[in-house]
Amino acid sequence: HGVGGVWGTLATGLFASKLINESGNDGLFFGNAGLFGIQLVGVLATAAYSLIMTVVILYIVKAIMGLRVTQEEEDAGVDTSAHGEVGYNF
Repeated sequence: HGVGGVWGTLATGLFASKLINESGNDGLFFGNAGLFGIQLVGVLATAAYSLIMTVVILYIVKAIMGLRVTQEEEDAGVDTSAHGEVGYNF
């Protein structure tokens, strides 16, 4: 989703044309660098928001339940300690 979303957003700033949408703006390839700049700012703002919210959620989860299992649970296998069964027979 990330790569496709970024490309779609930036491509709008590159390929937009008033020939297709008279009420819109031309893109970079049609002489309007401003639209591409706006799209780029949108991509960067979305990435920054996603990063900040991911870190906030990480710290909330860490405070409530922790991010790791105990060493004993890891040694036994998380499937065994959490579900009482083995997920894979290796």
